[in-house]
Amino acid sequence: MRPLVITAGEPAGIGPDLVAKLAWEPVAQKYPWVLIADPELLVSRAAGFGLSLNLREYSGAETTPPPQGTISILPIPTAAAVKAAHLDTTNAEYVLHTLERAVDGCLRGEFSAMITGPVQKSVINAAGHPFTGHTEFLAQRCGNAHPVMLLAAGDLRVALATTHLPLCEVSAEITHERLWRVLTILDHDLRIRFKLPKPRILVCGLNPHAGESGHLGREEIDVIAPTIEALRAEGLDLIGPLPADTLFTPRHLEHADAVLAMYHDQGLPVLKYAGFGRAVNITLGLPIIRTSVDHGTALDLAGSGQADAGSLIAAFELAAKLADRASFAP
Repeated sequence: MRPLVITAGEPAGIGPDLVAKLAWEPVAQKYPWVLIADPELLVSRAAGFGLSLNLREYSGAETTPPPQGTISILPIPTAAAVKAAHLDTTNAEYVLHTLERAVDGCLRGEFSAMITGPVQKSVINAAGHPFTGHTEFLAQRCGNAHPVMLLAAGDLRVALATTHLPLCEVSAEITHERLWRVLTILDHDLRIRFKLPKPRILVCGLNPHAGESGHLGREEIDVIAPTIEALRAEGLDLIGPLPADTLFTPRHLEHADAVLAMYHDQGLPVLKYAGFGRAVNITLGLPIIRTSVDHGTALDLAGSGQADAGSLIAAFELAAKLADRASFAP
């Protein structure tokens, strides 16, 4: 298996802490993997909370898992010295360079999948780089692909029709074209990447009570329901539009493979309540496999050794599983 590649994200956040902890987890000895980061940052951060690491420079030919506590590292230095929990715009380009190297390596077949640690969007933007999130950045780097954000916690999978938009802009973005694209990508990747032969997808309405027959909004009548009907005719197994406040109940979810929420804070609070700390963010619609943690940089925990690596472990495991499935695809 070609190695997985990890980016640790914001250097002042908990990303370096989590990767150091991952190196001592049993799952990290099951698959070959490479970290793109500043070696001095990683060693000093781990030593700060009493964890030792053995770093070996990436040779370009890793095919076997590393021993416990060992990290194969592809070194990219930070521009400025890093102090845990202290953000510095000087290091914004470092974060972007690690992402660019990981994506490009995946695109040319050097790596089988990438796992990303949390970034601090505000710092990247303050440094003069327009950045709305990993999802959009990766899509552009992959040739303007159409990404779909999917978060998974166990059997609960929630995808988003729109991602990082102000709430006042969401309604205008709920179009037939967008929903068609998102639902076809979601259906395709659930079949191909997750090996679900005919995924059943529940589709949320946009408005309270899914519009209440038009009395609380017409997006369901004018856009969402007609798109669902058209895609059903194409063979997709879709149910909706359903009110979001009742869709996320056991009766509805019992036989569903995924949910499509119309906007970020419609679906993700439910998923994170159900599985925070073990949920995984997966970007669908890309020519590469990418998973990520379900949380932010947690600056208050950086360098303390108290950050929970559960989501990174889950993201690592899922990336490996998806990469393994892809290697045996017909």
